[in-house]
Amino acid sequence: MNNLTDEQLIAAYLKGDRQALNLLIKRYLTPIFNYALTFVKDQAQAEDIAQEVFVKVWQKIKKFDSRYKFKSWLYVIAKNTNLDYLKKNKAINFSSLNQADDDLLFEDLVREAGLSPQAELEKIQNAETVNATINELPEKYRETVRLHYHEGYKLREIAVKLGESIETIKSRNRRALQKLKKLINK
Repeated sequence: MNNLTDEQLIAAYLKGDRQALNLLIKRYLTPIFNYALTFVKDQAQAEDIAQEVFVKVWQKIKKFDSRYKFKSWLYVIAKNTNLDYLKKNKAINFSSLNQADDDLLFEDLVREAGLSPQAELEKIQNAETVNATINELPEKYRETVRLHYHEGYKLREIAVKLGESIETIKSRNRRALQKLKKLINK
């Protein structure tokens, strides 16, 4: 069963094979955990996010459109879950200051909370700027960037998907990043 495609595993799960979903989760658990880790930089939080991603997958799997790649769909869910987590959990809950132990310093709470609300807002605004700038790129660059950075495809996978050589995709990715840098620094 390990040799089945993602889409075949989904079809098997929808027909009642519970093991098929377990195989999908095993297949993508580490990549989704690593993806979450790039957002939160904390192993425990990344584990929570990965778990939440797969709960959402389980809840929405019946709505999966088989015309699309499961991996792409999964990474969209993962990205949205990461962003939601950052929005909800990075701000300091000041009401918890009253409940904290007397010897726990405010600086410790700030350090535990991660980014300050201002830094978090700047991070979100920077991401929005980059995403808006990506839309200004020519289609061939935009597609390569979207597949690689948003959907998690490796450059080799993109080359196969687009029917291009790996050298072409590497070059296109490099040029896209250069163009992005120029557009952002205008």
